[in-house]
Amino acid sequence: MYLATTGRSTDAQPRPAGAGLRVPGTVVALGAVSLVTDVSSEMVTAVLPLYLVLGLGLSPLQFGFLDGLFNGATALVRLLGGRLADRGGGRHKAVAGAGYLLSALSRLGLLLAGGAAGGIAAAMATDRLGKGVRTAPRDALITLSAPPQALGRAFGVHRAMDTTGALLGPLVAFAVLWVTADAYDAVFVVSFATGLLGVLLLVLFVPAGLPDASMPAPAPAPAPKPRTSAGPKVLADPAFRRVVYAAALLGAATIGDSFLYLLLQRGLDLTPALFPLLPLGAAAGYLLLAVPAGRLADRIGRRTPLLYGHGALLAAYLVLLLPMGWPTVVLTLALLGVFYAATDGVLMALAGPALPREGRAGGLAVLQTGQALARLCGAAGFGAAWTWWGPRPALAVAAVLLAAAVAAAWRILPEPGTGEEELGA
Repeated sequence: MYLATTGRSTDAQPRPAGAGLRVPGTVVALGAVSLVTDVSSEMVTAVLPLYLVLGLGLSPLQFGFLDGLFNGATALVRLLGGRLADRGGGRHKAVAGAGYLLSALSRLGLLLAGGAAGGIAAAMATDRLGKGVRTAPRDALITLSAPPQALGRAFGVHRAMDTTGALLGPLVAFAVLWVTADAYDAVFVVSFATGLLGVLLLVLFVPAGLPDASMPAPAPAPAPKPRTSAGPKVLADPAFRRVVYAAALLGAATIGDSFLYLLLQRGLDLTPALFPLLPLGAAAGYLLLAVPAGRLADRIGRRTPLLYGHGALLAAYLVLLLPMGWPTVVLTLALLGVFYAATDGVLMALAGPALPREGRAGGLAVLQTGQALARLCGAAGFGAAWTWWGPRPALAVAAVLLAAAVAAAWRILPEPGTGEEELGA
């Protein structure tokens, strides 16, 4: 098995003429869908911590479990979504579309919950069900649409468009709250309508079936053994297994953005109307750096940006332990932007070429599932530590754990230029 993007030696292969110069249309169409969908989802994400903690009076421990549910409790659905997408010659568009529709409908669940914790948890779970179903098929479509040498750039473009939606979402939420005098229900209604628009874009502009294979072929590489399903057979490959282990370890040491925004809000005593603006700084940094980070990963290998990105997240934790002020806010949000630009799409670009075409969605679902379960544990653990010890001791422990995870991942991931990207190394 050949992990096509882990080493400098791989990236140095001659590129076919025209490779990497044009982003495939499927990637652009999926980026447009993600842009609109992220406007919808980030409108809710921007106001949800305040709605739950300040509006409904949930404790940090309760919010930690709900946030973990919101981000990681649908792991098995990710596996199911990937498996369904790989069946019948590729049903990636249909499965992804079902996921986008579920997420849009979850906004109605928040609207109808009426402040009941059970209804809110169900709506959050439905949203994550949707994301769990759609993410692996969508990312598989991207890896199948671009040559391996340009996957970093392709994911960078997609993530930049996705992050544009993340940048606009809090702005729309801020505007809706300002116009409606802090009416959270209005945010949920606008979010629902925007989510439906994303589903419509997917139906109209994303090609059905697998992408056309007429793109320039990459340099010859040892072919992977045929596989018909993800799961244990995928994890039997040493190179891919290392990526999964490292991603899960790093995910367990992250605490979730919502907690970081709550720490900033409490440190500065921000008003609820200003809270939705905090994610804008991180989103702006991600938007500016996603494409350059992807192109850099294509050149030097994807292992190094992935690890240094988590180093930026560690730096954000340490900055939050300093005396709070506006410079702290700016630096924290900038570091979050660097973290996402260097890790999100880069991880998928690292793992995608290690998987066979017919089982790529299922394989990526295995990777995303491990990361999601790990982040569930990380969010719940940090929420418990905050409740028992207070925010600063909990954050200090999180920083130590993340530093240890980065050091361990440095040893686990295949090293560039050493031949460890080969099967059995």
